[in-house]
Amino acid sequence: MWNSPSEFFAMGGYALYVWSSFGVCVLILILEPLMVRARFRAIVRRLRREQLAKQFDKEISK
Repeated sequence: MWNSPSEFFAMGGYALYVWSSFGVCVLILILEPLMVRARFRAIVRRLRREQLAKQFDKEISK
């Protein structure tokens, strides 16, 4: 139980641990979708390049 907002934010002396844990968690929740989207785009680009290379090889072999 906390009697004031400052006691709540101090977390009984564990504020650094508690709030840094929340901060790291929020950071990961923000970065994860961004990293997944970047990886997805990289895969799509690679597949398009491979498809273009296959088409180019077919045209040359004719």
